[in-house]
Amino acid sequence: MTGVMNIGEAARHSGVSAKMVRHYESLGLLPHVHRSDSGYRQYSDAEVHTLRFIKRSRELGFSMPEIAELVSLWQNRRRASESVRRIAQKHADELAQRIAAMQAMQQTLGHLIHCCHGDARPDCPILDDLAGAPLSPVPTKNFTKS
Repeated sequence: MTGVMNIGEAARHSGVSAKMVRHYESLGLLPHVHRSDSGYRQYSDAEVHTLRFIKRSRELGFSMPEIAELVSLWQNRRRASESVRRIAQKHADELAQRIAAMQAMQQTLGHLIHCCHGDARPDCPILDDLAGAPLSPVPTKNFTKS
């Protein structure tokens, strides 16, 4: 892969759709690329490499602002790796929080599924929980003075 490519070729070589190539360019993640005399975008190997960088960053779940900062750092040979590490650590911490929240959801759903009889009766603790109704209290014996 060398030389100048049109958007379709750049998309194919980078694994990013042509629509996303245009989107990344509109966000400033790619510099405004050179255009032919007839107005077609022309991409070089450098832009394709940047597109691959963006694609991999998206696969790891970085946000667009984070990707913009990472691209800028990647292109700056005088960068401090601590800046890159800070972004990656913040993202990893956020992922850990989301994973913990999802595990809590899974445990709650597991408990609700366990509590649901799943039979012909209309009682359903899953629906009750979704509706915000408190779970039925555990029955207790009624002790009254005689």
